[in-house]
Amino acid sequence: MIDLFSDTKSKPTAAMREAIARAEVGDEQKFEDPTTNRLRERVCELLGKADAVFLPSGTMCNEIAIAVHCRPGDEVIAEAGSHIINYEGGGPAALAGVMLRGVVAPAGGVPGTFDGAAVRAAVRAESRYFPVSRLVAVEQTANTAGGRVWPLPLLREVCATAHGLGLATHMDGARLMNAVVASGVPARVQAAAFDSVWIDFSKGLGCPVGAMLAGSTDFIAQAWRLKQRWGGAMRQSGILAAAALHALDHHVERLADDHANARLLALSLAEIPGIAIDPGTVETNLVFFDVAGTRLPAARLVAELAARGVQMGAFGESTIRAVTHLDVSRDDILRAVDTLRAVIADTEI
Repeated sequence: MIDLFSDTKSKPTAAMREAIARAEVGDEQKFEDPTTNRLRERVCELLGKADAVFLPSGTMCNEIAIAVHCRPGDEVIAEAGSHIINYEGGGPAALAGVMLRGVVAPAGGVPGTFDGAAVRAAVRAESRYFPVSRLVAVEQTANTAGGRVWPLPLLREVCATAHGLGLATHMDGARLMNAVVASGVPARVQAAAFDSVWIDFSKGLGCPVGAMLAGSTDFIAQAWRLKQRWGGAMRQSGILAAAALHALDHHVERLADDHANARLLALSLAEIPGIAIDPGTVETNLVFFDVAGTRLPAARLVAELAARGVQMGAFGESTIRAVTHLDVSRDDILRAVDTLRAVIADTEI
């Protein structure tokens, strides 16, 4: 199976498994797990923050951050296609009691982003009839926009606008390291203006589980309370932290290979009649393409591909997403493209 469904499908390498097996462990909740403590120090340095907390998932990072920054009835401003709004099971409403306000990129702007003007336009006027605008959230990279990278000036503009209006800022850094490799801008520089930020270890970095949320000392103290309340506290978490440390040592620079494979995929797909894609928009490891021209529904094509050993994901009636990662080679990309071409030729309309 060539699994391009998501980079969450990446699996620990043999070397990572060895690091897990050798991990020195202790009680995480007592701050006695030396490997988790080393990971916390490493991530604080990486992101330029005072403290950090290890969590089971990136979704928990987002949900905890929202609950710390906001109070029930407050409103979070985020890009309309963001993970927080669309793919967290209504968590912000269920867990923090907050509302979500979606904004979009200005005409001619980078898809999946927004600017300071959009923040100003979305912030509620002071009135007892309105929710209080409390938090601005940014997703780096912008998943549903095709893994687009937020440019550094735009990150700074959004944060400066939000802070000037009295709002907190949060970065969903699920694929922040992809953005770092693609742009050459260090993570701590991209995260500098944000009050909270997290990175995921279980996507392109290849770990089996885990993410780390960072911010001020007071913010992380409050995050720990919610980690405990929501069942995220762990025991000997060093076996997971060891995987993350190994990933930071060995799997960051190789993300460039995933980006190269994604560009190869996009260029190859563009040669198939009936498929629409602009390879120039593929910046990282996410590839979205439109299959309307084949007159075959995306879900049907995805099912036929799976039957022939290639996994992708249907996003709507005519859009398919493919994601490159460390378990997908250049040869796999070429085989996947050949398989798709054959599926289109063999499937009756």
